Amino acid sequence: MADTKREIERKFEFSKAKSARRGVPDLTGTAAIAAVTDQGTVDLDAVYYDTPDQRLAADGLTLRRRTGGADEGWHLKLPVSPGVRDEVGAALSDTVPPALASLVRSRVRDAGLGPQVRLVSSRRVSHLLDADGALLAELSTDEVLAERGDATAGWTEVEVELADGVDPDLLDAVEKTFRKAGLRVSDAPSKLARALAETDAEPPARPAGGGPEGTAGAHVVAYLAEQRDALVAQDPAVRRNLPDSVHQMRVATRRLRSAFKTYRKVLDREVTDPISEELRWLAAELGVDRDQEVLMERLQAQLAELPRTLLTGPVRSRLRTWNTGRRSGSRRRALAALDSDRYVTLLNSLDALLDAPPLLDGAAGSPAKVLPKAVLRDYARLATRIDGALALDAGKERDLALHEARKAAKRVRYAAESAVPELGKPAKHLAKAVKEVQTLLGDHQDSVVARDALRGLAAQAADAGESAFTWGVLYGREEALAERRERELPDIWAKASAPALRAALR
Repeated sequence: MADTKREIERKFEFSKAKSARRGVPDLTGTAAIAAVTDQGTVDLDAVYYDTPDQRLAADGLTLRRRTGGADEGWHLKLPVSPGVRDEVGAALSDTVPPALASLVRSRVRDAGLGPQVRLVSSRRVSHLLDADGALLAELSTDEVLAERGDATAGWTEVEVELADGVDPDLLDAVEKTFRKAGLRVSDAPSKLARALAETDAEPPARPAGGGPEGTAGAHVVAYLAEQRDALVAQDPAVRRNLPDSVHQMRVATRRLRSAFKTYRKVLDREVTDPISEELRWLAAELGVDRDQEVLMERLQAQLAELPRTLLTGPVRSRLRTWNTGRRSGSRRRALAALDSDRYVTLLNSLDALLDAPPLLDGAAGSPAKVLPKAVLRDYARLATRIDGALALDAGKERDLALHEARKAAKRVRYAAESAVPELGKPAKHLAKAVKEVQTLLGDHQDSVVARDALRGLAAQAADAGESAFTWGVLYGREEALAERRERELPDIWAKASAPALRAALR
């Protein structure tokens, strides 16, 4: 089983030889640091693994096998934000542990991992303690030798890594003290990045297709690349079962699919449609567990709002049993999709599309002309669906129509958001207005789904000889909420459909 810890650190280097000769200054008295205790020196030997074309390094990931030190073993470091990484560890072994290999699969795919760089370090360690003797941070001074084939490089690096729960402001205080002593923040985000740079092996730049800069094609392809990158980046988070990761990965698939349709005058649908269908498959596989999680949270919240006098029978245990049965196997299904050859083929197809985009004549146009037309086409589609839904009588047919309108609203929102870098505030204002419509319709659809679930729960309770009264009460509340959302829709839509919002785009 892999272990994970959040690593918050800052790396420094000496700006001048004179500063290096003086060494690391005493940090006693800096912020809350009351004492600095020497922990001795340890020798470390780390071999970094990557694909031959350095796919992990290109995305800021590092995978190493290290011997020496208290935490020898395999370490995968995943970037979270500048200076913050999640380190996932596994026991020492001769080959890459499967648990870590799966976390880099969206980058590695079929390329294979192998040793690329070796770093041998002599590390002097000190502990930075507060007045009570509690550990604030670990200070390391590393004498590093990098080896890549016949190329070598050496340097001294100073690193301060915070202990769990310590305020990151401590690093700012340390940096201020270091700066006065001739140390500056390192330009390299990791030892591996510096080793590659100093041995002339930096990761190659990704190709940038999409036509000449400043064209609609370049804008659309850049947006698609952002969503592809988001999808790939969320893969290890989904595998680690991090909060909101499945949702964010599904959003990336939806934005890609939506963009393919919105910008059909820019990209050839004959090429994008098959990829869109595969993205639909992936979102569906990921969504089983997420949809049930959202539904469970909704029903739990509804139960919590009821007075005790309306709770009859073992409703909470019934709800837990129902949820367990519905979620059984759903996570395995999502992970199976991510482990499948079909998923790798999808990622490769996205890369191929971005490397050689199937551009149409519209791609050569100005973004200021092409993007508004695309957004307004999607808006017209939304308007037709809203008007059609509002013309129907309440009931199942209207529920379905409102659900289709919700999907259309989401597409307009995504289209407007994708255009913000070029169109600015007008696109941003439209996206915000349409998001309100989407949110209202989303709540309505969630109520439709919840009522269907409540009918099932009531039937299960009745079959078990339990009272179905509470499930009926919840059903009535959801029905009233849906009716309220339908009454609110015309006013919300009136704001989102104001002619001034669209006129500003032109």
